[in-house]
Amino acid sequence: MMRFINYKNTSLFTDLYELTMAQVYFEKGIGKTAVFNFFIRPTNKRNYFLFSGLEFLIDYLLNLRFTKEDIEFLRSTGKFKEDFLKYLENFRFTGNLYSVDEGQIVFADEPIVQVEAPILQAQIIETFLVNTLQISILVGTKALRCYSVAKDKMLIEFGMRRAHGVDAGIIAARSSYIGGFAGTSNVVAGKMFGIPIYGTMAHSFVMAHEKEEEAFWNFASVYPENTIFLIDTYDTVEGVKNAIKVAKKKGVKIKGVRIDSGDLLTLSRKVREILDANGFRDSIIFASGGINEYKIKELVENNAPIDGFGVGTELVTSADLPYLDCAYKLVEYDGKPKMKLGYKKITMPYKKQLFRIFKNGKILKDVISHFDDVVENGVKMLKLYIKDGELIENTPSLQEIRQKALTNFKTLPDIFKSLTQHKTLSPEISQRLSKSTEELESLLKAL
Repeated sequence: MMRFINYKNTSLFTDLYELTMAQVYFEKGIGKTAVFNFFIRPTNKRNYFLFSGLEFLIDYLLNLRFTKEDIEFLRSTGKFKEDFLKYLENFRFTGNLYSVDEGQIVFADEPIVQVEAPILQAQIIETFLVNTLQISILVGTKALRCYSVAKDKMLIEFGMRRAHGVDAGIIAARSSYIGGFAGTSNVVAGKMFGIPIYGTMAHSFVMAHEKEEEAFWNFASVYPENTIFLIDTYDTVEGVKNAIKVAKKKGVKIKGVRIDSGDLLTLSRKVREILDANGFRDSIIFASGGINEYKIKELVENNAPIDGFGVGTELVTSADLPYLDCAYKLVEYDGKPKMKLGYKKITMPYKKQLFRIFKNGKILKDVISHFDDVVENGVKMLKLYIKDGELIENTPSLQEIRQKALTNFKTLPDIFKSLTQHKTLSPEISQRLSKSTEELESLLKAL
């Protein structure tokens, strides 16, 4: 398993109230087993979600420790007693983790991660779990939406510099790869995860030379077999002509050209015409600059002669949906069902299982049931990955997760793949779970 940060240094990556509640649990002897569900609330901006980030969560749970420095800092706040701090010195996650597989297609209102652990442990991990899964799912889903309309075009993640922090940039590179991108410009992600890395040149490189031709030649002289010229620093049409001059004069192969601004449809057609007329029919055209799934779809449908897209800011920030309305809620404690009745935020109690039913190779429906129920023709989606604090289900390689995602995407009915029409799958609630939930709700309202 590839670790992207040292999880022994992340124990304090939590909200204060997780620790203050934990101290009360500790002091008052409230330590029975709790079950928490992580789920996404509905949004009309996404018809489906690509589940990503599980490997990070597993690594965190297996390696979470409070260091001496952590304990000393908590002591310095004056908010924690010595007995509780001593407990934290030996903290380990000893519970169970159930989850759908990474690379699985999921929908709103479904339990996609289920934690079963002593309530103190389950509470402390909440912030990391929500934070890490949220960004992973957001970017993975955005990437898959781009992939869904790109057809055979190459997609490269270009957004590290616009990501909301270093860790977010690394997570985004991984999630976009799972979602169908061919690679990333993020070098550290390439090292950590084995994701193919790509890059061309910047406008500053061109401007650092007296002439555009000189910039192209200097770059090509170092990378003669892998030259992609950035041609829109001054004038795109003149830029491709200068690239051709250099290639012909110096005997350099033009692997491709990149257009980073302007009317991409019109410019790509002009550039393709010029390249072809000069014998560079094998040279590709790569487009970047404000690209998202909607622009990709428009350009592809208009037969723009663009072979690949660099997608940056819009992808790594999930610009049209920059956060998930997701939640991690207590559904059972000490074997007793728990549910929240807040306005528009009612939660469903009980430890659960999620079943998926297929018809002719496509997702027909999902069913949420009591954990011990059996649903006819249903495939269990929640798998046990960690049991009593120990890993029992190894995570696949990133390449295997990516392939799983693209294979699972084929099972999604086409009606759900639209970028503009909101059409989603609402999970069915089993008869037994529905009845027991209604009974508990009536009981709680009568209190």
